[in-house]
Amino acid sequence: MNSHMGSERQEFSSYFEQIVQDLTSEDLGHPEVGDAITRLKEVLEYNTPGGKCNRGVTVLASYKELVGPELQKDGNLQRALAVGWCVELLQAFFLVADDIMDNSVTRRGQPCWYRKEGIGLDAVNDSFLLEAGIYRILRKYCRGKPYYLSLLELFLETSYQTELGQALDLITAQPGKVDLNRYTEKRYKAIVKYKTAFYSFYLPVAAAMYMAGIAGEAEHKNAKTILLEMGEFFQIQDDYLDCYGDPSVTGKIGTDIQDNKCGWLVVEALKRVSPEQRQVLEENYGRDEPDKVQRVKQLYDELDMAAIYRRYEEESYQRLQLLISQHALNLSREIFLSLAHKIYKRQK
Repeated sequence: MNSHMGSERQEFSSYFEQIVQDLTSEDLGHPEVGDAITRLKEVLEYNTPGGKCNRGVTVLASYKELVGPELQKDGNLQRALAVGWCVELLQAFFLVADDIMDNSVTRRGQPCWYRKEGIGLDAVNDSFLLEAGIYRILRKYCRGKPYYLSLLELFLETSYQTELGQALDLITAQPGKVDLNRYTEKRYKAIVKYKTAFYSFYLPVAAAMYMAGIAGEAEHKNAKTILLEMGEFFQIQDDYLDCYGDPSVTGKIGTDIQDNKCGWLVVEALKRVSPEQRQVLEENYGRDEPDKVQRVKQLYDELDMAAIYRRYEEESYQRLQLLISQHALNLSREIFLSLAHKIYKRQK
């Protein structure tokens, strides 16, 4: 599957124009809502493409893997492309809102949407428009298909799970209220599972499974076991890259330390600190001043968090291989192995 990834990414990216057309062309000159549709087009084009598109491409790649060539005609591939873009629209909806909540500066190497001249908090409504696009695309491409209701429920349920995860994240890391006792491994795992793993890993594969006619509870449960573990691994990488990544590679400047985030690094550091080092965290974590952020990073270096992360990455990858061998029974192992391969040792 990996050898096809480049061409699949290209095939996927070039379909975006069609999605924009599907969502805007009919009403662009509409006497009443034309101006709003012009805005929608701008919101779509600024916020939806430009990422790695891993989630969307996963729908396409998994679908191809599950159905074989004979079922890839009669508009089925277009449907898989469209559902893939629905996952990317969901991601764009979350990110536009998330950047406002986190007071972020850049996203995918450009200013966050709400920071653009004349946008500001109007971006809240723009995020709703992106969400609405999901259901309009699903209806256009999948209405009348046996899996239509399953897809609708999947997207609605996944949105809810992600919003619960975001709520946990915000409750745990309130700006200006640093309480290190809240940063437990248990809480961290809950945030990650709900905020990231469901929509980033289970959603795209589950969507492809439903489209391929795989709707059994057991198969979905097995897929979920593997994919939620993978999602946890992915988020831990993200937390590591927030601190140790190169902004010119990641496309964003990390803000987890000053945002008082319950991230993997601080949770793991707290397990290892001396009372004096804990005091350093108490005094510097979740503060905006650059020297305080630097002091936390210095403490991470003293604890050699980079080496701890590398060891964790290795162990997690081995555990993932084991889960795949145990749970990918009547599903394509290739889907899971390819996903694991793609995120392992990534730099962005």
